[in-house]
Parts: sequence; C-alpha cells; structure tokens
Amino acid sequence: MNVSTVKITIIGQVQMVGYRWYVKQYADILGVTGYVRNASRGWVEVLAQAKEDDLDTFIDYLKKGPSRARVDRIIKEPCNENIKYQRFLIKM
Repeated sequence: MNVSTVKITIIGQVQMVGYRWYVKQYADILGVTGYVRNASRGWVEVLAQAKEDDLDTFIDYLKKGPSRARVDRIIKEPCNENIKYQRFLIKM
C-alpha cells in the first residue's frame, strides 16, 4: 500500500462553522490519518496521509464542507513530512 502525504489549505468561510469536525468525520470514515487545524486568514489547514484514491475522495468531501461553510478554493501541495500518523486529530 503506497501512502501519500499532502498539505491541503481550504479557503473560504471555514472557521466557526464546524468545518474541522466535518473534516475529522470524513477522515475517520475513509481511514485518512493526520490532522486539521485553523490557520491564519480564517483558513483551515489539513495534513492528510492515505492512499491516493482515498485522498482524492477525501478532497471531494472537503470541497463541499458542512452546510454553514463556504469553500472558495482548495490548495493541495505534496508534503515530505517523515512522521507516520496513526490517527486523525483536530489540533487547536
């Protein structure tokens, strides 16, 4: 199983709308590991590790977001982090 690690930045109205909990829910469903946290400028940052197909499905969920969110743009970047995450966390 080839696992990839990516950094995903979600831009839009994604703070104070339950977005991080939404991300965690779908990460757990898909078996994605890593973390989600609020970033500057009102954005959300995700570090995700999973098989490429699972990451693509995960990103499709991130584009939708919870009902109160508005996702304007998603930036996906490769990440060379050497840490192997065992679960998905919400970082404060």
